[in-house]
Amino acid sequence: MNNQYLPVFLASCLFFISLSQTASNTSSQHHCLPDQSAHLLQLRQEFVERNYSDYYVYYGYDYYYHGSYPKMKSWKADSDCCSWDGVTCDTQNGEVIGLDLSKSWLYGPLNSNSSLFSLRHLRKLNLDSNNFSSSTIPPEFGQLVRLTHLNLSFSFLHGRIPLEISWLANLVSLDLSLNHFENFVGGNYDYKLLDLRRIHLEVLVQNMTYLRELHLGEVNISSSLPQSLANLSSLTSLTLFGCNLQGKFPADIFMLPKIQAIDLSSNPKLVGVLPKFQSCSSLKELSLPYTNFSGELHSSIGNLKSLNYLDLSSSNFSGAIPPSIGNLSQLTDLSLSYNNFHGQLPSTLGNLAKLTSLKLNNILHSQEVPSFLRNLTQLEFLSLSHNNFDCGFPVWLINNTKLHSIDFWENQLKGPIPSEICRLPNLSYLDLSYNSLTEAIPSALFTTPSLSSLYLEHNQLTGPLKFQNISTSPLKLLSLSENKLNESIPRSIANFTKLQFLFLSSVNLKGKVELEIFFELKELQYLDLSGNRVLVSKTNISSTIPKFSELYLSSCHLLEFPKFLEAQNALQTLDLSNNSIEGKIPKWFWNVGKETLGYLNLSFNLLSKFEHPLAVLPWKNMYLLDLSSNILQESFPIPPLSTNVFLASKNNFTGSIPPMICKVRALGILDVSNNQLIGQIPQCLLNSNNSLVPSKLDIYSIVGANKALQLADVRVSVGEEGTIIIRFEGVNGNPMVSGLCIKRAARLPASQVKQGHIICNNCDAEIEISSAQNKYLRMMATVKYEKKIEELKTDPVPAQDR
Repeated sequence: MNNQYLPVFLASCLFFISLSQTASNTSSQHHCLPDQSAHLLQLRQEFVERNYSDYYVYYGYDYYYHGSYPKMKSWKADSDCCSWDGVTCDTQNGEVIGLDLSKSWLYGPLNSNSSLFSLRHLRKLNLDSNNFSSSTIPPEFGQLVRLTHLNLSFSFLHGRIPLEISWLANLVSLDLSLNHFENFVGGNYDYKLLDLRRIHLEVLVQNMTYLRELHLGEVNISSSLPQSLANLSSLTSLTLFGCNLQGKFPADIFMLPKIQAIDLSSNPKLVGVLPKFQSCSSLKELSLPYTNFSGELHSSIGNLKSLNYLDLSSSNFSGAIPPSIGNLSQLTDLSLSYNNFHGQLPSTLGNLAKLTSLKLNNILHSQEVPSFLRNLTQLEFLSLSHNNFDCGFPVWLINNTKLHSIDFWENQLKGPIPSEICRLPNLSYLDLSYNSLTEAIPSALFTTPSLSSLYLEHNQLTGPLKFQNISTSPLKLLSLSENKLNESIPRSIANFTKLQFLFLSSVNLKGKVELEIFFELKELQYLDLSGNRVLVSKTNISSTIPKFSELYLSSCHLLEFPKFLEAQNALQTLDLSNNSIEGKIPKWFWNVGKETLGYLNLSFNLLSKFEHPLAVLPWKNMYLLDLSSNILQESFPIPPLSTNVFLASKNNFTGSIPPMICKVRALGILDVSNNQLIGQIPQCLLNSNNSLVPSKLDIYSIVGANKALQLADVRVSVGEEGTIIIRFEGVNGNPMVSGLCIKRAARLPASQVKQGHIICNNCDAEIEISSAQNKYLRMMATVKYEKKIEELKTDPVPAQDR
């Protein structure tokens, strides 16, 4: 081509390219069809926008809330709906094919007549992390037959999963997980879950041959898994935690050609063994904690070269841990805690150079901290609790500068706490509690730049406490209970400006503790001074006193009700037990936490009367009220109508139990033994259909000690101050016969209550944790009960365990 024509040629090419792009863009800019826009605008009218940030953060669900905003707010009738936030349209015809309203602040029921079901061309629908007011899943979802992706997780749905969901044969991804709805009634959490028991999992997925992702966490399945799941050859991710699975897990699922993630955690009735893994396995995540998987780990586990997450904790694995586990070069998270492994840990664990989280609780058989930890320079989270380390704190661990969290709870660590810990720039959590550490706490520890939680309780640490240069400390939780400080609390503790939780029970302080010192901690919510001599000023109430949510002043040598309580309208827990408070319960006391108080313990005082008797005690959210072991002399009081546990034994109450007690419908435990009560027991307390479980002493007085009992149901409540109440309901010829065992246990933070922790030796009971309830472990737990109740009939629970 002649060079003189080249510019003309290039210009022509550019013109045609530009024309082609313009035509392409014009053809793809289809506006949303009018009916689609109308359906979406109608959908917006069906819900209200409600910011649930406080709820999510309070219950530990901030992960699901993070990044949320009201997407529908941008939807305007005078604009193209294909440009609306969360809406995707087909570029050929303008039909709405995708709707992502996850984390959109939607609040209200999801009804069968929702305009959502008029969007018949939808392929992808995401309604994750909204609040549909505990409504059921409408069967009309079965009309959206083009759906390939459906996500209804964490949206407060409950009830039966409709059969119509199984009609969605084109589904590639189905997520119905985390739809538990909690309702706190009378001290118990009423869990409402999605239910798959009616149609069964096999029926649900029988038509979903393209399925790649199946997430049903916390859906109530209550059955064994069908072998047909192993036919889902495209499956890459299977999530079935907390589903009450039973029977044997089909091992073929582990061998699916494309499977990458399996989560079966918190299914204690699910049994199984791990197969011999092939080197071609694509498995990246395997989570089996709190299941009944057992057997030895085969050396083939080292073939899982893509594995980055492995959690086998709290199961029944046994044998030696194979050295081949060190071949998992991509592993970042490893937990082998609470199993039946024996022998030494293989040193090859030191080859796992990418590990950021390591949990080896209750499995080590050495008195020394494993030296291979030196090689794990990427570690951020290290938990070695409940082992038998009989040594000092491993100072060489300070070289792992990326550590965020260190947990050595319940070992036998000796000697002083090394001041070098403060050199860890990222350390935010340190738990050295329940050890044998001695000497004074290094003052530098309180100024560790990122430390927000410090647990040092149950050691032999001494004073003096030195709080220097702490005004910028990020510390939010400080636990020093059950030590031998032998000094007074310095007033400089008030310089912890961010402190929210302070545990100082039974620290053997010198002299009296001035309560007013802690009033300067403006962020303080939780204060425990039990077992110390506390001095309470009688000065006027100040508006600058923190609004406590939990306050423990048990065994503090108090002689009267602290006046500052009169302004505490946000209290949820108050313990004034084992003091010498005498006389009348003042009238103003009825307003303390009137809307919020759930736990009140006034036992073991010298209280004689109510200054202003009421027909029903006034608190609206009370679940446990303990007035026992006083000298209260009036007629029997009616507890708040929300009460689940009412303990009023060892007083001088007179008259009969009023029939009005029957209105306390949440009442589960009532102990009125050792009073001067007469007359008939209200019929509702003898009604086998009533939920009331009488106390063990009442059983002996009403039924007699020679009745043979048979176990029907066992439950346990863990009170917020650590009181553990085990209830068992049994029948053998008399449906009202039940029992009770109460153990005044030492307070244990929820993070320290472990699987298998013995909670009542007399009742041979132990904690059995479920992930769905971990958040509420201080309130609820399940229990394994192995001792026959017949053995108790001539062996009452000793007084010290009641």
